[in-house]
Amino acid sequence: MSASTTVLVVDDNVDCLALATRMLQANGFDVLSANSGAQALSVLENHVPDVMLLDIMMPDMTGFQVLERVRESARTYALPVIMLTASNNDEDMMSAYQTGSDYYITKPFTAQQLRYGIDLVLGKDAAANG
Repeated sequence: MSASTTVLVVDDNVDCLALATRMLQANGFDVLSANSGAQALSVLENHVPDVMLLDIMMPDMTGFQVLERVRESARTYALPVIMLTASNNDEDMMSAYQTGSDYYITKPFTAQQLRYGIDLVLGKDAAANG
């Protein structure tokens, strides 16, 4: 059996960060967290997770700016990124995909939505996992 999947959750809202962390840990994921774009990039210098959940609206730098930096780096270029955001407007969704997002989940979200999205971007059969 391979090691468990590591997820980096990036969100400036501490409640949302805690909720996503609890949901993911309850589903067997290892979780790294960052409460800003700058902190996320710092975490990525030392650890490349299996997938990143990234909020769009953050004060220091937007999720789009973080995603651009991730895609520019040879170490993290192929990192699957799921935008996790309160924004459900078409413009933000299109920008996310154009910037290189692999999937898009709107808040509020469920543990099942997180698991499905992660399985999807990692190429796992979500149906086989319940």
